[in-house]
Amino acid sequence: MTKQSFLQGTLILIIAGMITRFLGFINRMVLARFMGEEGVGLYMMALPTLFLVMTLTQLGLPVAISKRVAEAEARQDRVKVKKILTVSLIVTGISSVVFTILMIASSPFIATLTDKRTLYPLIAISPIIPITAVSAVLKGYFQGKQNMKPQSYTLVIEQIVRITSVAFFINLLLPYGVEYAAAGAMFSVILGEFVSLLVMIQIFKRKKTIKIRYRFFAYLKASKHTLKELFSIALPSTGSRLIGSISNFMEPILVAQSLAIAGISSNMATKQYGELTGFALPLLFLPTFITNSLSIALVPSISEADAKKHDRLIHYRIHQSIRISFASGAIATIVLTLFSVPILTYMYGTGNASKFLVLMAPFYLLLYIAAPLQSALQALDLARPAMWNSLIGAACKFVVLILLASNPNFGIMGVAIAMSVSVVLVTLLHLVSLRKAIDYAIPFKDVVKMILLLVSTWLIGELLKTVYISLNPNLITLLLVLIGLGGIYVILLFALRFITKEELKQIPFIQKWV
Repeated sequence: MTKQSFLQGTLILIIAGMITRFLGFINRMVLARFMGEEGVGLYMMALPTLFLVMTLTQLGLPVAISKRVAEAEARQDRVKVKKILTVSLIVTGISSVVFTILMIASSPFIATLTDKRTLYPLIAISPIIPITAVSAVLKGYFQGKQNMKPQSYTLVIEQIVRITSVAFFINLLLPYGVEYAAAGAMFSVILGEFVSLLVMIQIFKRKKTIKIRYRFFAYLKASKHTLKELFSIALPSTGSRLIGSISNFMEPILVAQSLAIAGISSNMATKQYGELTGFALPLLFLPTFITNSLSIALVPSISEADAKKHDRLIHYRIHQSIRISFASGAIATIVLTLFSVPILTYMYGTGNASKFLVLMAPFYLLLYIAAPLQSALQALDLARPAMWNSLIGAACKFVVLILLASNPNFGIMGVAIAMSVSVVLVTLLHLVSLRKAIDYAIPFKDVVKMILLLVSTWLIGELLKTVYISLNPNLITLLLVLIGLGGIYVILLFALRFITKEELKQIPFIQKWV
């Protein structure tokens, strides 16, 4: 099985993430154009429940599988790898059946807490749970093998299937009502996940070095210690994800109730929440396909280094991830702040969500380094501190949300402020946890370089924005301005050594050019 280096694996995931993120935006534009803000709001209100149930089903096993498989690979222990797979498939298989039934049974009650019309999307999406459970185990296995290609292929395939079917299902069901159209959009998600799982299974069959069915139950009986090892990471990791999922689950409920206290009608609250979570947040999360790719590759890389007691390599990998994550997020922060109105208008046909982008983008710069920091904590068997950090962040978000969103002077902007507070707090707490555990800190020299990068790019962006406004503003002009800003930004990255030649030389098809 092909094993990639840290940067090679990250690059493969980044390319796949870039493609899927682009396809995902097309998917969201289709949703927005066909269903409108209200339909998107219903779609977005149903998703948090799905994410919560998926978190409960997977029990944090993907991260645990990745770490333990990487450690077993470092020791060349194939028996251990088979035990890990055996236990994981049994646990996720049982949990997926249980939580699918619970989700279907509780959907009518959940719908009454937000908008009754979310009932149909909630029921429609429930079959995806066992599909994603098996897929998560296989992804964790390949990540532990430090082979990121299978996950990358299936991510792209999933989005292609989803985007080619979503318009069909929405058009088919829209005449019956916007809630049925939202259910149709959910079904396209199921179809994409199912096809990608079939592809993942075929890749596993061709690439596997162990026979899963051979003495399956014998391995299961002898895997009690493996189960404990997995859950020592999985349970705190589940805690972190569960906190995030519960937070996302409770969020639309608290938003609806708080905005009602502020005197905002249910339909208007759904529309505003759709603008925030359906239009603004996807743009803010755009750079996360890079940071998430780094995070996925970081867990097995640090786990392998930790198993071999290579402490300097651990510090270097964390520092490298933060540097690249910040570089990917800084340009997005500046572009979304300066050009929020034209970007939203060309994408969704409305610039109403620009106020959210201008407020949140500077704070969400810290979000882009939060994921690698959390992965580093999990890889170092510090998943429990990461969980507590997430809990503190979620609690603070809820407090701020209730206080501000229920105030007519803030309304939906109070929700945006609460989200920003949570992002900043969790990232800072992760940094503190790493400092306590392994004495890691971002070098002062790099902090200065980060500030220089932001200030320089902002000034150049302001100048280009003036040029854009002075010309005949249109989509082509905007794209040319953004391409020009991006080119200058790449030059700044090399000038400030956010990306080095030594790192580029590790990438096979680039090394001959540097």
